[in-house]
Amino acid sequence: MQLDPEDEQILAGEQGETRQKMLELLVALGKVFGAERLIPIRSAQVSGASYKTIGKYGLDWLTSLDAKAVVPAVLNPIGMPRGRWREMGIDPDFAKKQQAVVAAYERLGIRLECTCTPYYLHETRYGDHLAWSESSAVSYANSVIGARTNREGGPSALAAALVGKTPCYGLHLAKNRKPQLVIDVHADSSHWTIADFGALGYHAGKFVGNRVPFFRGIRPDPDQLKALGAAMAATGAVALYHVEGITPEAQRISYDISGLNVIPVEMTEISCLFKEIPVDAVAVGCPHCSPAELAEIARLLSGKVVTKPLYVFAAQGVIDKNKNSAAVIEKSGARVYADTCMVVSPAMEQYPSIMVNSGKALAYVPNMCGGKARIGTIADCIRVATE
Repeated sequence: MQLDPEDEQILAGEQGETRQKMLELLVALGKVFGAERLIPIRSAQVSGASYKTIGKYGLDWLTSLDAKAVVPAVLNPIGMPRGRWREMGIDPDFAKKQQAVVAAYERLGIRLECTCTPYYLHETRYGDHLAWSESSAVSYANSVIGARTNREGGPSALAAALVGKTPCYGLHLAKNRKPQLVIDVHADSSHWTIADFGALGYHAGKFVGNRVPFFRGIRPDPDQLKALGAAMAATGAVALYHVEGITPEAQRISYDISGLNVIPVEMTEISCLFKEIPVDAVAVGCPHCSPAELAEIARLLSGKVVTKPLYVFAAQGVIDKNKNSAAVIEKSGARVYADTCMVVSPAMEQYPSIMVNSGKALAYVPNMCGGKARIGTIADCIRVATE
C-alpha cells in the first residue's frame, strides 16, 4: 500500500500511540481488501455507541484511546436519550455506563449528535468519500446522495475519524458501483407509502445479499428511498442500489444492464408482510425521522390522545428545527426522543409486540428487542396508537 510522508510519520508513532494504532488498523484492513492507497474522507459516522451493543469491553477499549478526530465525525444512536433517560424508564446503572461511553467518544472529538441520519444535519455531496458505519446511513449516502463509503465497522470508522483517511477499495471505486442484477417491480407504486417501500426492501434484501441491485418500475421520494435502502441493509447487506431515473448515478451514468439477471417482484410478495397482530407499543423513526415525517406524524396526531405507548425517534438537530411538530406529537401523549432508537434502547425490551412503519425495524426488533414486530403505514401506526 502506498503511504504518503504524513502517514509514515503516524505509523512511526510521531503523532501518538493511538493514532499509530488506528492507522495500523486501516492499513491492515486495506491490505485484506487489496487497497493500493488511503484516501482522505469528508466525514465519519461511528457505530458502537450503545452500551447495549458494545458492553464493558468496548467501553474499556474506548477509554484507552487518546487522540482527536481530524474530520467531522458523528455518533450513531446510543441506548437512551441523554436528557430524558429517566422518563424513558432506563435503569440508572445502564445510564451510568452509557454516559461513560458518550464521555469517551466526546473526549475523542466525536460529535454527540447520536443519529443514524447524519445527512439531515450536515451537507454530504455527490462524490464525497466518507467512512460511515451505520448500515442505513451507508445505503443512503451511496444510493440517494451518490457519495462513496463502504460499510465500516465501528473501530474502522473511528480509526478513519482519528486519521482522516480510509482505505480505497470497495464502493470507493467506480468499477464496484455498477449494477449486478435488475429488480423489476410489477406493481403500481404511485400510491405507496414509506412502509410499502420498507416492505419491498425487507423482501428484496433476502435475495440480493451484498450485490448492487438496479430497480425498475418504482419512483420513490427521498424518505421512501431511505426506507427501501435501510430495509435491504437489514435483511441483506446492501450498501448501494440504483433506481432507474431516480438515484443520482442512475441518472448520470449509462449503466449497461442488458446482460444482468432480472428478478420480478409481485405485489403479493410485498402485501403479505402486512400481517395484523396485537400490539403493545408503537415506534416510528428507524431510521430517524425526517422533518417531513415529523410533520406528517404531527398532522395525524393533532387533536388526538394516544392509548398505547407511542415512541417517535429523530435526531436532536431535526427536532430542534421542527419544534412545532414535536410539540403537537407530545401533546397527544406520545414521546419524541433524540439520541436513541427502538433497536438499540433497552427500554423497548419491555414490550412483547411493537408496531413499526419500517422494514429495517421489522427485521431487527425480534432479535434486538425480543418481541414480535408488525409493520404498517404511519397512518396505521397512529390509528393503532390512538384507538
